[in-house]
Amino acid sequence: MSVYQFIVHVAAPPESVFYLWTNVDRMTEWVGGVTKVTDITGPSDQIGTRYTVWFGSMHSTTEILEGVRPRLIRTRFGNRLLRGETRVTFEPVGDGTRLTQEFRTEGLIPAIVARVFATGSYRGSFRGELNAFARLAEQDARQTTG
Repeated sequence: MSVYQFIVHVAAPPESVFYLWTNVDRMTEWVGGVTKVTDITGPSDQIGTRYTVWFGSMHSTTEILEGVRPRLIRTRFGNRLLRGETRVTFEPVGDGTRLTQEFRTEGLIPAIVARVFATGSYRGSFRGELNAFARLAEQDARQTTG
């Protein structure tokens, strides 16, 4: 098992940050390589909801394990290359939200793949995706208030 944690400040309120994070229809805008999300069985913050995330012809099933709007979302995800759990918290801080994302992988191959995605902040890396998400959430917040 490998564990990675990333933190980013988002200049937007926790409610709007949580809403965007759990809006699986917009995942293609900030998660590198995602081409579509299908087979959504319920609300994306409700325990037991499942959906399939597609990276071209490769897919990964996700299940919501815990959801506390607008503070926490925990999921199990996986395919043979990358599988495990994520835990994301949304804490109000000053003028926005502290978003903390933790990845826990299961298995040797997923640990190696996670190490590649955890290193650096290039587009498609865990940190790169988190930074892209923060920019998108801040842009959405400006459009809503401005």
